[in-house]
Amino acid sequence: MAVTAQMVKELREKTGAGMMDCKKALVQTDGDMDAALDFLREKGLASASKKADRIAAEGITSILEEGNEAVIYEVNAETDFVAKNEGFQTLVKEIGEHLLATKPATIDEANASTMSNGLTVADHISNAIAKIGEKITLRRFEIRTKTDNDAFGPYLHMGGRIGVLVLLEGSSDSQAARDIAMHIAALNPKYVSRDEVSADEVERERKVLTEQALNEGKPEKIVEKMVEGRLGKYFEDICLLDQAFVKNSDQKVREFAASVGGTVTEFIRYEVGEGIEKREDNFADEVMSQVNKK
Repeated sequence: MAVTAQMVKELREKTGAGMMDCKKALVQTDGDMDAALDFLREKGLASASKKADRIAAEGITSILEEGNEAVIYEVNAETDFVAKNEGFQTLVKEIGEHLLATKPATIDEANASTMSNGLTVADHISNAIAKIGEKITLRRFEIRTKTDNDAFGPYLHMGGRIGVLVLLEGSSDSQAARDIAMHIAALNPKYVSRDEVSADEVERERKVLTEQALNEGKPEKIVEKMVEGRLGKYFEDICLLDQAFVKNSDQKVREFAASVGGTVTEFIRYEVGEGIEKREDNFADEVMSQVNKK
């Protein structure tokens, strides 16, 4: 029996296995859908779909550079143990190389793009899921370009638990850019400079600080000056360039960047699993749910 694209699609939807694996299974079984499903199960390739509703909040961030281009990205798994698995780390490297080579605009575009092995990213990940045994997802990525006169500052903390990519314009001092990335990993600023902080956020903070000062019993005539001083401290907390540099607290990050002839124009900071709500299952309930399925 001739194997059609619709048959491959149907088998893939039933099993979660990769497209090429589904096609091979159907060819091997002469188009028998049930036999093909059993073929995939026997090969351990029909498990990806069963893991689709699990929460993958562990994993690693990674950064790859090539010339004047760099990509920072996060690939998630379900457990930290798998994140340290050699097969998982190989997968992460392969995905990064593909992202940098093809430069997709979105996650959907990335997952649908074809890798050098002939598989889409989604199918390649599905095959890895079948081998590794956990849900794996490409969660996010950012690709950046610089000139020969600029420097990237890549930094990975705790084996990729936190990843930071800095763009230092006007200086090719990559070590200085990396030092700034290390600072960002440690202090976690929200913005590069005060200019990026919205007027609404500033006004909201000003109101809070004003109420705090009044509640402290400070005279109204000095409250305004106190608030402006405390706003300055607020900016130091959230704005990179206003922060004291971790490697020299007598120097602001802005001053350190200027000392090497550069200006920090952008940074991207990823922390594995941030923003993902981790499900806290009751172990006894989980066991009973499995028993009741039998």
